[in-house]
Amino acid sequence: MKTIPWENAVSYCAFGAAGDGKTNDIQAIIAAHAYANAHGLPVRGDAGKTFCISTASEGAVVQTDTDWTDVSFIIDDSGVGVDDKDVHIFSVTPASESYEAESVPDSIRKGQTKLDIPLTGPSMLLLQEKGKRRYIRFGDPAGKGAPQTEAVLVDGDGNVDPAAPIVWEYENITSLRIFPADPEPLTIRGGTFTTIANRQEVNCAYYSRGIKITRSNVVLDGLKHYVIGEDGISAPYFGILTVQNCANTTIRNCVFTAHKDCAMGGTYDITLICTVNLTFENCIQQNDILDGKYFGVMGSNLCKNITMKECIFSRFDAHEGVANTTILGCTLGRQCLNAIGFGTLRVEDSTLYGWSFINLRPDYGASWEGDVIIRRCTWIPYMGNPLKDNHSVINGGHDDFRDYGYDCCMPRHITIDGLHVDDSRGVEGFPGVFLLSNATGRRTSEAYEAEAKANGRLYAVPETLTVSGFTTASGRTWNLSPNPFMYRSVSVNGADSQ
Repeated sequence: MKTIPWENAVSYCAFGAAGDGKTNDIQAIIAAHAYANAHGLPVRGDAGKTFCISTASEGAVVQTDTDWTDVSFIIDDSGVGVDDKDVHIFSVTPASESYEAESVPDSIRKGQTKLDIPLTGPSMLLLQEKGKRRYIRFGDPAGKGAPQTEAVLVDGDGNVDPAAPIVWEYENITSLRIFPADPEPLTIRGGTFTTIANRQEVNCAYYSRGIKITRSNVVLDGLKHYVIGEDGISAPYFGILTVQNCANTTIRNCVFTAHKDCAMGGTYDITLICTVNLTFENCIQQNDILDGKYFGVMGSNLCKNITMKECIFSRFDAHEGVANTTILGCTLGRQCLNAIGFGTLRVEDSTLYGWSFINLRPDYGASWEGDVIIRRCTWIPYMGNPLKDNHSVINGGHDDFRDYGYDCCMPRHITIDGLHVDDSRGVEGFPGVFLLSNATGRRTSEAYEAEAKANGRLYAVPETLTVSGFTTASGRTWNLSPNPFMYRSVSVNGADSQ
């Protein structure tokens, strides 16, 4: 572990920052970090100061440990136009730049454990095959899918991290980009950030004026972010924090703020893209996780091994797939737990408030290739509102005659080992909760299944469903599904249903 020479730490005021909360201090902040990077010195913010960042054509590059304890930042987007919307105020970057592999294998197989690629050391690889389209989204907004893309973590000899296996087949790789991983951790502590929202039209592209982490082995500890000025028109945000193309990131003891729903399709405070091994610990959303005027606090694409421990968020959400998700001791609010992907989805000792406990996103085919494990959890359906409709522990919607870019399936094995459902507000006629939703409403006959098989896309149902320790506030037990025909082949083990 490196020794941090904090007695020689660089400060912003030493490079001309005013720290008065009014002067645009971005150039002094850039200069301070540039000096620190060049001399291998940490940066320590000037305690008690407030640094304002308004218009900026570039941001600061962070490559050394940084301490923002008792330091405040105002990111004033009120006068920032679309030309500067993608300028990250702080970019936490690796020592070595990424590069394209000089030689690319003819193919890479799903589950392959070693890649024969020259490397300078441990790296994260980004594989892409443009000829294959995945995550073809249906609904509003709809999409044409994205090239098959995947993040892979390897050691210096090309051995794939066994905890994050390769999930796709690559037959004609069009890009293999290498992101060398810095071996030493970089730590950023503290900092209270307040974003004054932009004034652009709602249909404007997303703003990204925050902190972007593209370096592997980073710890972000104790940051707080607040948002003001969203009472009028405002374009959506990717948020204060973007983590992309890196591995082994820990975010702990942080406060985030969900943005007001701009009705464009999403606005976030945390965006995760192509990351491997990312952990949130003891992080909270400071505004109401049940308030419908706020959109979900986070979204992710193409990530592997996301873990949340003791967090309070309005939701966890995986858009274009996640491989392995672990939720431990968390509270998830209105938009709850949304996912599609691979591996193991494990939820333990947590309280969830969603319409369903787990929502397999129907816009991407409601597919989870792997297992789901629920242990010692509480579910308060529909945020504790009166219940009259069908609510399912695992929800999803699938159309067997649409191409989502992959074969779709429900979790292979589902284990529920301790789930208490607060269904005390069921109105007259409420049927009680179901374990599995009516994911394909038309699937009520063998004739339909034969037609779907002929089309080549019959949705795969679970092999096994094991239930124990299921209790409800009303005393009801569980129902299997509003569409039992669809799940007639599932091996169900555990207490009897009602």
